[in-house]
Formats: sequence, C-alpha cells, structure tokens
Amino acid sequence: MRGWRNAVQETAASKPLFLTIYATVILGTVVSSFYVFSAIYSPTASPTRSISSSWLLAPPLSQNGVSLSSNISQPSQHRSNKLRPIWEAPSRTSKMPRLKSFRLTKELVAQRAKDNVIIVTFGNFAFMDFILTWVKHLTDLGVSNLLVGAMDTKLLKALYWKGIPVFDMGSHISTDDVGWGSPIFHKMGRQKVLLINAILPFGFELLMCDTDMVWLKNPLPYLARYPDADILTSSDQVVPTVVDDRLADWKQVGAAYNIGIFHWRPTPPAKKLAKEWIDMLLADDRIWDQNGFNELVRRQTGPAFDDESGIFYSYDGNLKLGILPESLFCSGHTYFVQALHQQFRLQPYALHTTFQYAGTEGKRHRLREAMVFFDPPEYYDAPGGFLSFRPSISKSLLLDGEHNLESHFSLINYQMRQIRSALAIASVLNRTLVMPPLWCRLDRLWFPHPGALLGSLTRQPFLCPLDHVFEVNVMLRDLPAEEFGPAINIREYSFLNNPFLPQRVRESWLDVQLCQEGTEDCHASSNTSRPGLLRFPKRSSEETLKKVFSSFKDVKVIQFSSMQDAFLGFTDKTREEKFRKRVKQYVGIWCCVENHIPGHIYYDMYWDEKPGWKPIPPKTPEDDHPPF
Repeated sequence: MRGWRNAVQETAASKPLFLTIYATVILGTVVSSFYVFSAIYSPTASPTRSISSSWLLAPPLSQNGVSLSSNISQPSQHRSNKLRPIWEAPSRTSKMPRLKSFRLTKELVAQRAKDNVIIVTFGNFAFMDFILTWVKHLTDLGVSNLLVGAMDTKLLKALYWKGIPVFDMGSHISTDDVGWGSPIFHKMGRQKVLLINAILPFGFELLMCDTDMVWLKNPLPYLARYPDADILTSSDQVVPTVVDDRLADWKQVGAAYNIGIFHWRPTPPAKKLAKEWIDMLLADDRIWDQNGFNELVRRQTGPAFDDESGIFYSYDGNLKLGILPESLFCSGHTYFVQALHQQFRLQPYALHTTFQYAGTEGKRHRLREAMVFFDPPEYYDAPGGFLSFRPSISKSLLLDGEHNLESHFSLINYQMRQIRSALAIASVLNRTLVMPPLWCRLDRLWFPHPGALLGSLTRQPFLCPLDHVFEVNVMLRDLPAEEFGPAINIREYSFLNNPFLPQRVRESWLDVQLCQEGTEDCHASSNTSRPGLLRFPKRSSEETLKKVFSSFKDVKVIQFSSMQDAFLGFTDKTREEKFRKRVKQYVGIWCCVENHIPGHIYYDMYWDEKPGWKPIPPKTPEDDHPPF
C-alpha cells in the first residue's frame, strides 16, 4: 500500500490527469476486492439432506460415467474465481492439482476463515465417511469456514473430488483404521497438536474437532459469547454441573478435559501452552496427547476470571480456560445414556462418540442409532429386504424390584432370546435384521461401579446403545462363511424411522402376527386375511418359513408382532452349528463388579440352555474366557 501511495503522489506532482486515472483504478480495485471477500465469506444456506450416490470413491466419475457428486445439494453461496462452494466438485475433465498446492498455509486458512474463525478436523481414509458426515452437518447448518486435514494421499484425493476443502498434513499415516490406543493412534494425536501449533501463529481462532463427532447446532455464536477465554474445551464430565446453557462449573469438573472438541484463540498464553504441549509429546512418545493437555492446564486451576462467565485461570496462571457444558457439548454418556439434553429440555450443539465400545464400528452404529450419520442410498434399501419385530417386555422385567445384576441380566436375557430367534429367521429368509431397541437396567463402564454412576442422571431402566451388550464390530465383521455360516446383516433400531428411508421401502410392508396353530386363520400359508397382514403359526420350521415368505420376496419390510417362540429351529444341523458359532461371537460383557477381579460378566447367547445360569464374574483369571 505504501508503494501505491508513493506512486499516486509522484503522478500527481507531474501529470494531474493521471491522478484521476490512478484514483479510478484504485477505487475499482477496492470495490472488486470487496466483492471477492463478500463472496468468500458469505453465509451458506442450509442444503437439503440429499446424499451422493457414493461416499467413498475418490474419482469424479463412477464406473458408468455418472458424476458421484451430482446428487449433493449445493449450498447457496456467491461464486468467486478463488473459492468454490463446498460440495461443488471440480470439473470431471480437470486434472488433479499437484500435492504441493494442498500445503497448509496462512493464505489457505484465510480463504476459508469467517469472522477470523476456522473449524478443522483431520483423519485418514478409514474415516472418510465420518469426515463427510462431519462436513455435511456443518454445511447443513450454514457453516462453511472449515478445513479437513488429510493424513494420507488417498483421502486427500477423495475429498478433493467431492469438493471438500482439504489440505495435506504430510503425515503419511496408514489408510486403515488404526484402533484406539495403538502406537499409530498416539501418533495421530500428536498431529493434532502439531496442527494447533501451525495454525495459531496465523492469527486465526481455531475450533479443533475429532472426526467421530457431529455438529447438531452451529457452535460459533455460543463460542463468541466468551471472547475473554483463551481456550474453551469439552470434558468427560458425566455428573452435570449446570442445568442451562452456561459454561460448566469448573470447580465441580473432576473428569478429564476432552480435546475432541476445543476452541483456541491465538493469544500469547494459548500459544505458550501449545508450544509446551508439543514439546512434551515429542520428548516422550508414551504420553497420550489428552493426558498431556490435562497435566499442563491443571498445574493451576483458579481463581475465577470474573463472577459471571465461568472462565477461570489455569496452566501458568495467565491462561483463561472455560469448560463447555456437558449437556450441550455431549459425550457418548451424557447423550446416549443419560440424555441430559432431553432431561434439561436443551438443544445440544455437539455429540462426541466417547464412552462407547466395539471400536470404530461401535461409533458408526451409535451415530446411526441417533440418525445423524450419513450413509449412501443403498444402505437404506438392502438387497433381500428387511426383517424387524416389535419386542414385548413385561413391566416386571423393566421396573419391578431393585436394579441389580440379577434384574439387569433377566431383562437382557429375555431380549437376547428374542434377538437370537430374529437373527435365525433373518438368516433363513436372507434379510437384513433391524435390531430392536435395547433396554438396560445397569450402565456399562470400564471400571467397577454400583450400576449407575453416583451423581449422574442415568435413568433406570434406560434405552441403551447396542454396544453395551453386543459386539457390534463382530456383528458387522466378515466372518468366514465356511466356519460361521452365511452373514447376517443388521441395521440400527431407529432405521425404519430414518428420514432417508425411501418411500418405496416405507410403503412395501408386511405385518406378521404370530398365532397358535389350529386357531382360526392361523396356518402356514401365504394367504393374507387382509392386504399387508399375515397370521403365521408360532414355532414354525425352517422349511415353512422359506415356503411361505418366498411369496413375499418383493416386500421390502417384514415385521413380526413378536419373536417369542417364533422359530422352531434349523433342520440342517450343520447350518445350525455354524449359526450357533456365529451368534455366540456377537455378545460382549457387562462391566464391572466392585471388589472382584476379574469384575466383568460375560453375556451368553444360549444362557437358557444352561440350568441354573447366574450372572457371576469368572472366579479366577483362568476362567476368564467367553462362553463360546
């Protein structure tokens, strides 16, 4: 600008006519720049919830030449030559830019930032569907100031061809799911801290997120309410400290600060902490990034910054920290187990899949249960159709007596027996089983507890995630058919209520009422008493099921009124043994009994075949093995 100003002064001194021309050019440049920046930072309208025909293919074309991004609705944004709207894929005739053009730079962040805030997540190709879900939620909320860090070239290319703002982290991490707690997992955690140290010097506020969380409400107005905070972080707090939308009461937060969702401002105290944090991790690769963060910021906690905000001094006495409320920025426990937002009648901003089991597949399944995970259209219209049933549970099993191990396992075992029959019928009919909602009396954690955490608002009984009882990752694993029989696909209990379910699936429905053979209209026939309704005998054989329901192979959803005594059993004993071997792998453990090692108790898919079965932990470490 100084050069431009000197040039104008020199021209004015020599040729007054040029002054007018120069001023006109400068004015035009300013106006053009204003237009460009308006286009870049203009808010986006919330797009409709339409999904690409394939989430995972990287090239812009499918095998039949149809654009894979054409089905994603486009946010309403002003166009500019510098910034393409999110989800607008590059031209299919264009070439992939060189990798060096995807380097993280201040200019790249400036292009995407809005109100000086940038939202960032990162991952490898194994988490691409999580990343697309993360991006889709933000763009649906009208938020476009985001960037995704690609830890491998495969993900970078795939995101680029889908129109997702992406940068190369240069970390060359494996494209596979590395698993929680593994050495590569810890290496990935260090990448987060390196990113924070890279972006803060650019001068932007940074909202850093893990990929296994989703945004349910635009968080930026909430974060802007606390401009004095250097850092705002989520936590693993399960005992609520506030009942409204204030920051958590930092004096009551005893759980770890969770770095899956946290907001950094580029202040000197924040930069100082980020630098010491990365130095700590690089000096000792045994330190988990979250533990290192907690160790540093908890060197000092307090005093309060003021009387109202909930911000307090921490770390070196100069860093101003705020803890995001546990009922609005939810963990897997406060959302799925306690449902704090429902109890307090609040609308949550975020959901993070912590406090869960069954690995990455367990995370996907939980998000699907909440109907916030974006799957491709074929997920909602599986070949062969679907099978579901309405579970019938007595009041006594749910509510009578104390909530203890005996009553909890009685409730679970009753449901498990019905699910076992449903899995068998789904296998016989080659249909995908829609799992029923699962009720628990006791919480599940990885440490001894009395059944529900003291101080928490866990209701008993509660609708519990499937991974509390079943090994979801095993259920979805491709087990060898020669050993375990044919695969049995499953869907989450909320599947038939998902707004993405096609209308043709909703309308193609058969209700099956189980009846006692010999009563009126109860016989093994495909004749229906009225359209969409079939009365079918209890304890029917494999052959009967195949014969009757083959007439309904074009029906998308077959729903049984109950599964109690619905299936007699397999006639092919070899297939039955393979089925038994498969479903025995499906159940997990309840954890944990206090004052006992081992403290967990194995669920048993065939508990009813063992007279006197009781829910007791293994007596010795030698007895600690699943009931396979």
